[in-house]
Amino acid sequence: MNYDIADKSLANKGVKRIEWASGFMPVLESINKKFEKEMPLKGVSIAACLHVTTETANLMKTLKAGGAKVTLCASNPLSTQDDVAAALVKEFKIPVFAKHGADRETYYRHIENTLESGHDITMDDGADLVSTLHNQYKSELDKVIGGTEETTTGVIRLRAMAKDGVLGYPVIAVNDSMTKYLFDNRYGTGQSTIDGILRATNYLISGSNFVVFGFGWCGKGVAKRASGMGARVIVVETDPVRALEAAMEGYDVMPKRKAAGIGNVFITVTGDKWIITEKEMKAMKDNVIIGNSGHFNVEIKLEDLEKISKSKKTIRENVTQYKLKGGRRINLLGGGRLVNLSCAEGHPAVVMDMSFANQANAAVYLTREASQMDKKVYTLPSEIDREIARLKLKTMGIEIDVLTKEQKKYLSSWGEGT
Repeated sequence: MNYDIADKSLANKGVKRIEWASGFMPVLESINKKFEKEMPLKGVSIAACLHVTTETANLMKTLKAGGAKVTLCASNPLSTQDDVAAALVKEFKIPVFAKHGADRETYYRHIENTLESGHDITMDDGADLVSTLHNQYKSELDKVIGGTEETTTGVIRLRAMAKDGVLGYPVIAVNDSMTKYLFDNRYGTGQSTIDGILRATNYLISGSNFVVFGFGWCGKGVAKRASGMGARVIVVETDPVRALEAAMEGYDVMPKRKAAGIGNVFITVTGDKWIITEKEMKAMKDNVIIGNSGHFNVEIKLEDLEKISKSKKTIRENVTQYKLKGGRRINLLGGGRLVNLSCAEGHPAVVMDMSFANQANAAVYLTREASQMDKKVYTLPSEIDREIARLKLKTMGIEIDVLTKEQKKYLSSWGEGT
């Protein structure tokens, strides 16, 4: 078995942490048991480019239980947990190509290693694997059944590929499933972003001016958690509907140049590039904290920060302090990469339980239906989405009502009125 990881001796620690996460992922565990009996993925090779975390490890185990040949690489160099990678290789015999802190060359070599191990189905987190496949392995696109994508950023890239007519196979946007974006993006990103900030800085959120760039589902989660901890939340948006929603939620809404001079903590979560640039940095107060929870490290324009600084130093683990030419300090978290994974452990297992249940079910759906699907981006069928929600409610001990036949008939008819 080929693999490339940092330290195989970390496996025992990784096994314990994977087991801990598994205890909070009952929906995925139920799918695992079903997969062991039915083997719906028997003979299917899956190339996965995901964050190498304890939760992802449990997804890999589930896919393997379903009969799939799985190979995993990292979707972000700083999100890889080396003990988890070691456990997957040593204890669970799953090939992994991932090292925490890998440079760009190694990162893309690992993606190539993963693709060369087989790719009937691609499972992506940001679309780097898909783009590499399309750019470097075009002759093999016809062999691919389909793919899945778990991030907003990745879905945007894939829809652009489909629009340009270059997407080589159907892809299911797992990110667009309600049990993913309503929970993972909002509650997962909200909590894990705050967790990353606190682990890196030990900063008191209460009483601070906390600026959130972007008020999509992830931004809503970050804003809500910061507000709940006592911060004055300022939202920066370009979409008038989202800006209006933020205002109606009680947050201050203003242009980023104005917010730059007020904030103590700045978090980008837009999925777009160059959100915090030289102009904003020069307007910031002394000793501010800036970080990013968008998928790629392009939201903070790092070259501008380097340009306007006279020195920098690692002042705490995962905190680089830049001293500007005028003497002010800007503290960058996690090198500008996802703060929740570069400075913490990512989303809690409880919420990833639903996201990865979507991934597992999407893989099975593709094996059955992909031959009838066009080369575009799809959403996972709503009945699968709702079944995951039902399973999650059951594990939480929550019961809900069921519509009667009369109620269902009324909702599907037009003749009955007042």
